[in-house]
Amino acid sequence: MRVSVETTSGLERKLTVAVPSDEVDSAVDKKLAESAKNVRLPGFRPGKVPMSVMKQRFGPGVRQEVLGDVINRSFQEAVVGENLRPAGQPSIEAKSFESGKDVEYIATFEIYPTVALNDVKGFEVTKLTCEIGQTDVDEIIAVFQKQQGKLVEVDRAAEEGDTLTIDFEGFKDGEAFDGGSGTDTALELGSGRMIPGFEDGLVGASAGDERTLNLTFPEDYHSDELKGAAVEFKVSVKGVQAQELAALDAELFASYGVEGDDVEGFRAEVQKNMERELKSAIDAHVKQQVMDAIVEAHPALEIPQSLISQETDALRSQMFQQFGGGVSPDMDLKSILPDEMFAERAETRVRLGLLVSEMVQDLGVRAEPNKVRELIEDIASTYQDPEEVINWYYEDNNQLMGIESRVLEDAVVEKLLDQASVVDEVTDYQDALQRTRAATQQ
Repeated sequence: MRVSVETTSGLERKLTVAVPSDEVDSAVDKKLAESAKNVRLPGFRPGKVPMSVMKQRFGPGVRQEVLGDVINRSFQEAVVGENLRPAGQPSIEAKSFESGKDVEYIATFEIYPTVALNDVKGFEVTKLTCEIGQTDVDEIIAVFQKQQGKLVEVDRAAEEGDTLTIDFEGFKDGEAFDGGSGTDTALELGSGRMIPGFEDGLVGASAGDERTLNLTFPEDYHSDELKGAAVEFKVSVKGVQAQELAALDAELFASYGVEGDDVEGFRAEVQKNMERELKSAIDAHVKQQVMDAIVEAHPALEIPQSLISQETDALRSQMFQQFGGGVSPDMDLKSILPDEMFAERAETRVRLGLLVSEMVQDLGVRAEPNKVRELIEDIASTYQDPEEVINWYYEDNNQLMGIESRVLEDAVVEKLLDQASVVDEVTDYQDALQRTRAATQQ
């Protein structure tokens, strides 16, 4: 096998590979001979079809199959022999696939960069601290009561938090505009679903009222036609419903996995879950700051575009699934969620992945089995049957590898925190959760 390598630009390589024809031809003959044992053709006894007939009938198809195998095998041997680490799948261009001639092809691909680590030290990390008070617990329980409660019709003027059933139609310069109307629409006042002023304009309305709202679309609205536009909405209020909270009883407690009708026991369980969520949020907030410092310390790292493309596709699919979308074979996700939406985040994640992987080796950290078990048990504790979840992780290698990767990342973070300036900041429960969500969604 002959191999030559050309550096075209940056991380891109062109690998020219030639495989002797006799190696390919013998593989084709061997495969045809094996197939002949089971082939049934009219006029021939089973297993007695002549090789000349086999080549005539099945030769081209078998050769294509063998070529695929030869390319895969020879490519792997070539990159190992040339000490190359391909990032992503190669693009294969045929130079010579003719029978009787050496098989020759060009594989174009990117390689993983050589990662030179810089010092990551002297950076500042803000660590949020807060105590969960009884008011915080009350607020969470009120959310649970609302989730399990129901809407009931009321014969009074609408208040903030009520849900109205409305018909509405929007007009710009006296003409109805696309997307500006709705029938039997349920709208919670204060939810922020509509443009500024719409919901405020319906506070105090009663069933049967007709209201005209003169509003202005925000300057950053997604439709160019409506950005900053003055519009008029005609609204018919068909009903007013108020939220009736669910009672604090065994039925409510059971819906959140707590047995019995002990209110104090339920509150204690809620607070324990809040404390677990708070710790996870604070740890994630610290971790994200360390990860940001790693990226900032390595601005010049060259990144394979193929890896960015793969990460972009993964982020796009993840977002689509989060919104409840099902992916069908004929669906063009790129037209719905274009690459530009994910490009910056995908590049950051790829950069970080390359850097952290190198740091794991440089710092000599390991995914300690006890740490892996501890993380799995922590995740499992939020489920009804923790033991079942623990077993699932240990029985699925892909899931277990994901946990081990998180443990390795945490070990890197712990090492780098020794070189950081950590500043404590007192905050409240909701602020801690909101800030960590904002940080980790970057």
